[in-house]
Amino acid sequence: MPLHGFAVYITDNTTKSKIELPVNPAEIELKYETNDKSENILNLGEVNVLGNLKLTELNIESSFPIRKTPYTSSKKLWKPNTYIKKIKKIQSKKHKVRVVIAGTKISLLMSIKSFKYALKNGNRDEYLYTLSLKQYRSFAYKKLKKKKGARKSKKKRAAPPKKIGIGSTVKVNGRLHLDSYGRGPGMYEKNATRQVIYIVPGRKYPVCVGIGGIARGWVKRSEVKRV
Repeated sequence: MPLHGFAVYITDNTTKSKIELPVNPAEIELKYETNDKSENILNLGEVNVLGNLKLTELNIESSFPIRKTPYTSSKKLWKPNTYIKKIKKIQSKKHKVRVVIAGTKISLLMSIKSFKYALKNGNRDEYLYTLSLKQYRSFAYKKLKKKKGARKSKKKRAAPPKKIGIGSTVKVNGRLHLDSYGRGPGMYEKNATRQVIYIVPGRKYPVCVGIGGIARGWVKRSEVKRV
């Protein structure tokens, strides 16, 4: 049972070596953010496009005391240098850690983003430190193999499409979307004469088309043809 209500454990996910922080931090603060983006839509103004959840961050500020004190929360106390060496070793080996706060539901797989410590205020009895951690999210790369086959004769390239710009009159054949990312698919335009209202290069649906200056939706570049 942890002392003083809760305990903070940092376990090396590779070696399973466990560290219990000797002094509970004054506060535990987790940072949750989403990767939102703003876009300006004609005749509507700025809109907020909701993004995915970013990696959770955790900052811990506390101390490594040299001897037992009334505020020491762990039953076992190591020398400050032992804690420092263990944390620095995990960081240098690029090992992931499991951060568990006993007494709560917090359990996160994280990496050590930064670690700094110092002797301050002329006090030799404890090392003050700041430990910054960031959530680790598993991912994998997949290498695509090129298919070997007989060389095909080169086909003649089609003439490049006419350039379009804001105000261009175009024929549209494609589905309209709410924004340039492709969210909110809507009506399907078939051989419809429209005007280009807005262009966002690099997006999946970069062309905003409409009638009389009023936007109807976003389509792919390949779905519009200048007339």
